Amino acid sequence: MIKADTFRGRTVAVFGLGRTGVTAALSLVAGGAIVWAWDDNRESREAAQQQGVPLKNLEKADWSEVDDFVLSPGVPHHLPKPHWSAVAAKAAGVPIICDIEILAREVAAKPERARPKIIAITGTNGKSTTTSLIGHILKTCGKDAQIGGNIGRGVLDLDRMHSGTYYVIELSSYQLERTQSLRANAAIFLNLSPDHLDRHGSLKEYGQAKQAVFNNQTPADTVVVGVDDEYGKTLCTELKVRNGRRIVPISARRASGHGVSVLGGKLFCNMSKKSIEVCDLRKATALEGQHNWQNAAAAYAAVSAFDLDPKEIGEAILSFPGLAHRMETVGTLRNVRFVNDSKATNADAARQALSSYENVFWIAGGVAKEGGIEPLKDLFGNVRAAYLIGEAAQGFSSTLDAAQRPHHNKKTLEMALLCATKDALESGVKDPIVLLSPACASFDQFKNFEIRGDAFRAQVQKLMGIEATDAQKISTNGEGV
Repeated sequence: MIKADTFRGRTVAVFGLGRTGVTAALSLVAGGAIVWAWDDNRESREAAQQQGVPLKNLEKADWSEVDDFVLSPGVPHHLPKPHWSAVAAKAAGVPIICDIEILAREVAAKPERARPKIIAITGTNGKSTTTSLIGHILKTCGKDAQIGGNIGRGVLDLDRMHSGTYYVIELSSYQLERTQSLRANAAIFLNLSPDHLDRHGSLKEYGQAKQAVFNNQTPADTVVVGVDDEYGKTLCTELKVRNGRRIVPISARRASGHGVSVLGGKLFCNMSKKSIEVCDLRKATALEGQHNWQNAAAAYAAVSAFDLDPKEIGEAILSFPGLAHRMETVGTLRNVRFVNDSKATNADAARQALSSYENVFWIAGGVAKEGGIEPLKDLFGNVRAAYLIGEAAQGFSSTLDAAQRPHHNKKTLEMALLCATKDALESGVKDPIVLLSPACASFDQFKNFEIRGDAFRAQVQKLMGIEATDAQKISTNGEGV
């Protein structure tokens, strides 16, 4: 754990006692802060208290005594409606921060020679894959790399920093809007598409929150920008005009006179006079699809800033095992492949999987984002049939009706999987894919996308187990599972 020494003697209120909130509270306590922690949920409070977190009812607290307020990133301080704790903090003039800001202050307090390297990744889609891939590359190349932030461990739960440490941090817009001091040695901005607009108010405000990843960088630091969308192209141009940092555009669609790009499935680096072929991404089984090629380009551009050998980086990319819940193959039954893409919580994320496969038996639905699946109409030709679940089923059904695509409202994930599997097995098509790519948040039926994906995986394994026990049926045509 990283001790929050820079907060020693300060009174810090903490609201939201989930994974990051508990870690932040314990880090502050270890650093000598006076901590007042609270959560609206009694069970969360009790669990936190058992871990050593000091509780204080913030609804009855004197906020004039509070120096800083650590608010869980998922709790709004402005839109769509500020939480009561944020209202109280603002009224008392208390700064609202998050655990990323605590880490940033701890790093800044160290002498330059003792600081870890920070690689920060943001964007609407691809953050988790890129973050995990960078961590894998660094570890494969013998570096002490630790992954945290919006993925895996809370940043204050990472091992104590030293000069040889690499912190690879996934950052959401929710975290970035409460972070002022972070300096990233390499900052990645992958892409931007409409998401979380209820929280930020507009695409412009959402993009500005994401751009905070570049704050506090120096000319010695690296900026990596995806230029496969119009927002990224414009941002890259603006950044080049704005300052003299090392700016690396990345693309999975076109060659670049300067930057990192993918052509014909091969990853090229063109950041010096000589273009280097890094690796053939078509051999990277865990990085299927053009979107993952952009993620690989971003990862290469970031780690190359630290003088790693290009050949070793390429070999590490090809050995990447993949990310759970993101185009994750969880099994095959006869010729049917099951793909868990539960992390696709919006249409743009689901686009990546739908554009990567043909003959898709598509499970979609949950809590729909603005626009639903209308933006995916150009890919409906890849969908043999759709199996709809959750709150979005009715709206998605209307979209599919208009496109004259077969679909069935199955309500639950389990029923959708059973029907999709039956239809895929009986379809007679080549290499059918049963794909969970919901294009929706999970909160109507599951606590988060991980639990949704785990449920899909477990149900697939159950189906495979049932089939595997029927040895006579399998042996009649020589097929296995």
